[in-house]
Amino acid sequence: MKKPNLSIVVSISEQLLSVYEDQQLIQSYRICTAKNGVGEQFGSECTPRGEHVIRAKIGDGEPLGSVFVGRRLTGEVYQPELAKNQPNRDWILTRILWLSGLEKGKNRLGHVDTMRRYIYIHGAPDELVSETPSSHGCIRMLNQDVMDLFKRITVGTTVCINE
Repeated sequence: MKKPNLSIVVSISEQLLSVYEDQQLIQSYRICTAKNGVGEQFGSECTPRGEHVIRAKIGDGEPLGSVFVGRRLTGEVYQPELAKNQPNRDWILTRILWLSGLEKGKNRLGHVDTMRRYIYIHGAPDELVSETPSSHGCIRMLNQDVMDLFKRITVGTTVCINE
């Protein structure tokens, strides 16, 4: 039996991530992209455009709201009290889908390398996933949604990020 051909399309203008199976839409999720808009440069805190691939899936089996720093579990589970005590923390929760660019000179290698910029699709506190872009470059999702997406896709799934 042939494996389904899954792909992801991120629309920055719509703040929407859509999953396709053999070019048929199967699921869409609300997302939040970068406050600084689109861009590929190191240090820009922008969401990179173009063709990417899921390089790694991190967090399988961990509880909803698990906190990650540097792709490692901290042992914390997100609670509003944690956020209140650390208002400037960039919360990376539940699951991480680490992106790698596929287009040399655009989002791969040199000063535009998505992977080396540590750009992820990841869970975030629900209040930070709004229609107003506010991330530091990553693609934020509701925690339940990122768990669902994580189960659907595999390492190697393509991700196209469009304006």
